[in-house]
Amino acid sequence: MTNLSLTVPVCLGERRRLSACELQHAQQQQQQLQINPVEPRRRSIAVPSVASSETESPSHSTSSPLPFNSPSFRHFSCLTTKSLSTGVPAVMSNLLANINAFYAHSATGNSVSANDRFAASNFGKEKFVKLLDQLHNSLRISLSVYRNSFPASQPEKLLDLKSTVDLLTSITFFRLKVQDVGSVPRAGSVLKECALNCLKTTYQFLFENCNELHQREFPAAAAAAATEGASESAKSGPSPDSLDFWHRLIELVVSVIEEDRNSYAPVLNQFPQEVHIGQLSASAMWDHFSQDLMYALQEHEEKRPCKTSEYMNLLFKVKWLYNKYVADAPPHKGSVPGYPLWFQPFVLQWLSENDEVSMEYLHSAYARDRKDSFQKSSDHALFSTSVVDVFTQLNQCLDVVKKLECPDPAVEAAFMSRFSGTVVKVLFAYANIIAKDYGNFTSQSGKACVLMNNVQQVRVQLEKLYEAMGGQAMEAETKDKLQELQDRLNTVLDDLAARFVATKSSEIVAAVREVGCLLHKHVRGGAGSSSGGSGSTDPQAEADMILRPLMELLDSSLGMLAVECEKAILRRLLKEMWRVTVAALEKEVVLPPINDPRQDTLSKDLEKTMSPRQCAAIQVALETVRQYFHAGGNGLKLAYLEKSAELQSLRYALSLYSQTTDSLVKTFVATQAGQDRPAVDEPVGEVSIQADLFRHPGSGEVKVTVKVVAANKLQWDTSSMFRPFVEVNLIGPHLSNKKRKFTTKSKNNSTSPKYNESFSFILGTIEDPEAFELQISCKDYCFARDDHLIGVTVLQIKDIIEQGSCACWCALGRKLQLDETGWTILRILSQRPNDEIAAEFVRLKSEQRQDNPHGLWLGKS
Repeated sequence: MTNLSLTVPVCLGERRRLSACELQHAQQQQQQLQINPVEPRRRSIAVPSVASSETESPSHSTSSPLPFNSPSFRHFSCLTTKSLSTGVPAVMSNLLANINAFYAHSATGNSVSANDRFAASNFGKEKFVKLLDQLHNSLRISLSVYRNSFPASQPEKLLDLKSTVDLLTSITFFRLKVQDVGSVPRAGSVLKECALNCLKTTYQFLFENCNELHQREFPAAAAAAATEGASESAKSGPSPDSLDFWHRLIELVVSVIEEDRNSYAPVLNQFPQEVHIGQLSASAMWDHFSQDLMYALQEHEEKRPCKTSEYMNLLFKVKWLYNKYVADAPPHKGSVPGYPLWFQPFVLQWLSENDEVSMEYLHSAYARDRKDSFQKSSDHALFSTSVVDVFTQLNQCLDVVKKLECPDPAVEAAFMSRFSGTVVKVLFAYANIIAKDYGNFTSQSGKACVLMNNVQQVRVQLEKLYEAMGGQAMEAETKDKLQELQDRLNTVLDDLAARFVATKSSEIVAAVREVGCLLHKHVRGGAGSSSGGSGSTDPQAEADMILRPLMELLDSSLGMLAVECEKAILRRLLKEMWRVTVAALEKEVVLPPINDPRQDTLSKDLEKTMSPRQCAAIQVALETVRQYFHAGGNGLKLAYLEKSAELQSLRYALSLYSQTTDSLVKTFVATQAGQDRPAVDEPVGEVSIQADLFRHPGSGEVKVTVKVVAANKLQWDTSSMFRPFVEVNLIGPHLSNKKRKFTTKSKNNSTSPKYNESFSFILGTIEDPEAFELQISCKDYCFARDDHLIGVTVLQIKDIIEQGSCACWCALGRKLQLDETGWTILRILSQRPNDEIAAEFVRLKSEQRQDNPHGLWLGKS
C-alpha cells in the first residue's frame, strides 16, 4: 500500500534541527552529569529498578542516577527549545528518566517525600515545573500532527516519535511521583486524544483534496479515469452526479490506515490496552467517512442521478472497507454498521430493475427452447434448456445479494423479501407460458412430457433456491410467498397432467367398453356357473380375459411415459389415469347411462344387467388393475389407491348390485335430502299441501292423509288448452301391494287452480315413517299423449313426524336434484327392467320439465 506523505498546514513553532556540534555537546554534558556529579547535601540514594509504566519512570541508563543542580536545569531547558530536532527527544527522555529515578527513589528508613526532596534541592522547582508544562503542551501539539511532525518515510523520525511518547510518559511519571499531583491524565489517554485529532485533521485534508491527492498517489488509476472521460478530477469535493469521488476517497483512506498499521503502529502501540493505532485509525477514519457518505446517499436517494449498478459497486467497496479494516476495531466490533440501511433503497431499486431483465431473459430462453423443439439439456436430463437458463439468471441475482454479506438482519430480510417477489413473478410466468402453450403439444407425447418435466424441475430448483435464501431462517412473509408459489406450481402441474391424460381418455373409455362387451359375452349366469359363457369358472382367469384390451393399452402408454417422464410426473399421470380408468369402469361397465325414462321399456339392453358372477369377475378385475397401478411399490401407494374416491364409488356401486329394490329405495330416501333444491333456486309455481300422519293404536299401522288445496303461479306456455292437475306419489320400501299414486281432477285454463281433494296412503308396519317421502308433481293433462310435467318437488315424511301434520306451500322446480349416490342407485335400478317398482321409481326420479314438450330427455344433465 502506498504511504502518504501528507503535510497538514499547522503552525508548530521552530523546527530547526540541531547541528552535529550542538547534539554532541548535549550528549557530552549528559555524560558529564553522570560521571562528575555535584555532591548533594544528603547521602546517596540507591536507584530502584524502573519499569515502563506511568507509575514507574522509564529507565534509559544502567548507571546510578546522581543529584542535579542549576546547570542541569539550564541544559534541559536548552534541549526543550529543540525538541523537534532529530535525536533530541531521545536525549531528553533519557535525562528526565534519570531525574525521575533520583527523586522518586526513597531509601530505607527515609520518610522524606520525593516532592519535599525536590523542593529542597537547588534545581529550580517552579521554573522546571513550568518548563515541563510547556514541554507537555508542545508534545501534544506535535503528536496531534504526528503524520507531519514524524513522516513515515523517514526512519529516524519514527525513532523520534517513539522517544516523544517515552518523554510524554516520563512527564506523566514526574507529575505523579515527584510532584505528587493527584489527578494526572494518563499518557495513553493523552496519546489517544492526540492521535484522534491527527486522524480527524488527516481525513479533512483527504476530503478537501481528494481528487488532487488521488491523482498524485495513484497515477495509474488517474490515467485510466482520464481515458474513460472522467471530468471530476478538477473538482475538490463530491459531485452530485457521480460516485467516483467516493471510490477515490476510500482508496486514500485505506492508504492512511495501512500507513498507520505498518509504519506508526510499532512505535505508537506502547499502551496496548488504550491505544492500538491501527484499529484507532480504522475506527476514526470510518466514523468521519461514514457520516459524509450517509449524507451524500440521502441526497442521491431523492434524484437517483447514477445507475443502480454504480451504487451497487460503491456498496461492495464500502463493504470491503468495513469488513477488512473496521469490523474488528473497537467500538465497532460486534455491532451492526449503518451502511446497509443507507444503500437499501438503491439495492431494492436494482432488484426491481432485475425483474424486467429476468422476464426478458425468460421469454427469450423459452422462445429459443421452443425453436429447438425442447431439446433435453443433457443426455441424462429429462427437461429442456429453458429451465436451466431461467434459474441461471435467478441464481446470479441471488449471488449478488448474498455477496453483499449484509450485517443488518432487518435489511437483509428486506432484500430477500424483494428478491422472493422476483422469483414468484418469473417462475409463475414461466409456468403460465407452458400452460398456455401446452395445448399445442398434447398430441406429441414426447414434447408434452418434456414440458411437464420442466415445471417439475422448476419446483425442484425452487426448493434449492429456498434453502439458499435462508430456508426456515427467513421471515414468515417471505416463506409464505415461496410456499404459495410452490402450491401454484403444483396446481399447474396437476392441470397439465390432467390435460395430457384427457387426450388419452377416449382410448381408455374405448378399451373399457371392450371390457364390458367381453364381460357380458363370456361371463354369464350366477356365481360358479359356466352356462352360456366361457368354459372357465376361475374368477382370476375370467378377469384376465376381460381386461386384455385395457391392459394392452395401459402397457403401451405407461411404458413410454416411464422413459420420458420424471418419477414425480409419472406418479401424477398414474393418478390421473387411475381416476379415468376406474371412473370409466363404473360408468361404462357397472353403471351404464340411464335410458330414456319415458319409453315403455326402461332398459331394452338386457345384457347390461350384471349377474352375481359378473360382479365377482369385476371385483377380481378391479383388484388386478389396482395391483397394476401399484407396480410392486414403484407406482402409486396402495393406501392412496384404496382411499381414492373413484374406487370407493365403484365398490359402493358393486355392493348395491346385491341389494333388493326396496333396500335401494330406502337408501335413496335416506341419502337424498336436497331433491327440492331446484324448486328453491328457480321455482315454476307452488302447491298448497296439508299432510297429516296417523298411527293405529292397536296394529301400529301408519297412514298419511294428503289434502291438495290449490296451486298458484304456475308458469307454462302452451298454444292449446291448459289443464293442470296435481299428482302425488308415495315413495318408499315395501309398497308393491299398496296404493302408491293419487291424482286430482284437472282444471281448465287456470294458473292458480283450486282443488281441495284429499287422499290417504298406507305405509304399513315393516319400515319406520322416515323411510318414505311424498313426490308432488303438477302436470298439464294431454289426451292420448303423455302428460307434460310443469314442476315437481318432494316432501319427506321425516319432516312432519315431530308435529304430526304439516300445512304449507311447496315450491315446484323443473326437476329433482340428486347426488352421486342417487344417480348410482338410479343406474342400478334402471338395469332391472322386469321390476315394476324399479322402473316406476327411475321414471319418477329422472323425469324433468321439457320446455319443448316434444323434446326427448336424454339423461343426467
